[in-house]
Amino acid sequence: MAKTSKGSASAPRINIGISDKDRAAVAGELAKLLADSYSLYLMTHNFHWNVTGPLFNTLHNMFMTQYTEEWGALDAIAERIRALGHYAPGTYREYGKLTSIEEPSDIPEALEMVRMLVKGNEAVAQTARAAFEKADAANDQPTADLLTQRLDVHEKNAWMLRSLLQ
Repeated sequence: MAKTSKGSASAPRINIGISDKDRAAVAGELAKLLADSYSLYLMTHNFHWNVTGPLFNTLHNMFMTQYTEEWGALDAIAERIRALGHYAPGTYREYGKLTSIEEPSDIPEALEMVRMLVKGNEAVAQTARAAFEKADAANDQPTADLLTQRLDVHEKNAWMLRSLLQ
């Protein structure tokens, strides 16, 4: 469960039409999405730096496009957690506990990088879909909108990467 922000004596209580319990549930799912998204960002950037072989230029550029987009999304996810009144996780220790994405143990060959990124993008999509269910049940349209956007990006990335393997 996401940690709640401690309000000061002068800060008004959050009253956005979503119960404390629902805000906590949605923030908890968004924390998992943030951890998965950061893990995927790091893996994609790592592969960008270390890819080799005949597909070098294609993959190097594709990975850069993907990690750059992912980097921008991290802030939007974290800020939504904050808007719901909770602290966003921000350490490798926290991400390690929350993420569903496995780190590579070494530098794989180029096509294995692609396979791992397909799996990573699909994992983020699955996490976003689970968070969407919580947001939808809480009548939280801003979070649902953010999650719809993330689903679109990760499903498209997985498709593009998968196409390289056919």
